[in-house]
Amino acid sequence: MITPLEESRGKELLRYRLAVFGILALAYSIVYFHRVSTAVVSSDLEATFGVDAGSIALLSSAYFYAYTIMQLPSGLLTDSLGPRRTVSAFTLVAAAGAILMGLASTFEEVMAGRLLIGVGVAMVYIPTMKILSTWYRKDEFASLTGILIAVGNVGALSAAGPLALISDALGWQRVFLILGIVTLFLAAAVWMIARDQPGEKGLPSIPEIEAEEGEALPESEASGKISAAEALKATFGSGMKFWPLATWFFFMYGSMMVYQGLWGGPFFHDVLGWEKATYGLVLTFVGIGMICGCPIAGYISDKVLRSRKKVLMIGTVVYTITWAVIWMTAGKIGSAEAYMAINFVFGFFGGFLVVSFAQVKELFPLAMAGTATAALNLFPFAGGAILQHLSGLILTTRSLESYQDLWRLMLICMIIATVAAFLSKEGADKG
Repeated sequence: MITPLEESRGKELLRYRLAVFGILALAYSIVYFHRVSTAVVSSDLEATFGVDAGSIALLSSAYFYAYTIMQLPSGLLTDSLGPRRTVSAFTLVAAAGAILMGLASTFEEVMAGRLLIGVGVAMVYIPTMKILSTWYRKDEFASLTGILIAVGNVGALSAAGPLALISDALGWQRVFLILGIVTLFLAAAVWMIARDQPGEKGLPSIPEIEAEEGEALPESEASGKISAAEALKATFGSGMKFWPLATWFFFMYGSMMVYQGLWGGPFFHDVLGWEKATYGLVLTFVGIGMICGCPIAGYISDKVLRSRKKVLMIGTVVYTITWAVIWMTAGKIGSAEAYMAINFVFGFFGGFLVVSFAQVKELFPLAMAGTATAALNLFPFAGGAILQHLSGLILTTRSLESYQDLWRLMLICMIIATVAAFLSKEGADKG
């Protein structure tokens, strides 16, 4: 029987975890802002420093190279230093990178700032997942991930239309300087509000609440430890359990960042002749689509289909079809409204990627779920880095033909990703 005191502490847990989620989601929105901001300010960077498309592609991909390299360290630091300390400390690093970009007088300094940002924001997602896993139930995880990434995409929205307007008014460097200062305060807020687990606030843990409700995990699932080396070996050596998802994520997210994070805006400017305010607004519909699609995908996965793989396949197929539309209609339609619709669908079904984290988490024992998630998280950002870098080599003339070549390559990448999605495995507890 649950006592009134236990019930009161349970309600306090439910209230406080909203504050924990809120501040971490706000930090994650900064991650997304930086991820896609180059698509809007690329022309400003070219004008300020006199650089070409290859340099802009390298600058954008620098974020992803840094992010990729830091994924496994993020898992190790999360376990050793603690997720709250990791997020707070590295959010300060991201703030320093944004301030450096805001003060930069050379393109090399901008590149250094972008690298610092990539290192800093790379240490937000994995620690956040670990914190939330101690504050929320297992059957809330996919829905929660969807909401988190939806909130992150508010940052992506800010890096589209609003960034275009504000950078026109204040200058792109002042925007990054202000953002760096805001990020400093955000790091302090994470430190003051977030906690690694409910016990640090004197609150009952989720397993304790589940035990009171008769829903405790079996001992074999709730306990057990495995070294980082053993967990990495088991993950990368698991064959078809891991590699189809890794391949899918490489091409899925890489193609998304080529369009949303780098060349969508320049395409609208170079081929259609749109001004920054127009194409910034059009690009916001990718983020709006993801804000809608991510939580819906998580809900369908948790509560309707009760399957990660089925949701992943549906999203991948429609997203791939959308890439085919982007390629086939390039240069043939000039309507902003048409591209708003295309971009919304692009973002909505691209947002179905959120279920992949729950999928990989359920494919491995609980003791190594964090390592498996961190290992999977290497691949979307490796895809972003490599495909963005490659895209700068393809867009040699910034002509319609060059963009068509790039869009066709992204479609081919997504056909490969679709095959990988169908080959991926479902967690044992999902049937």
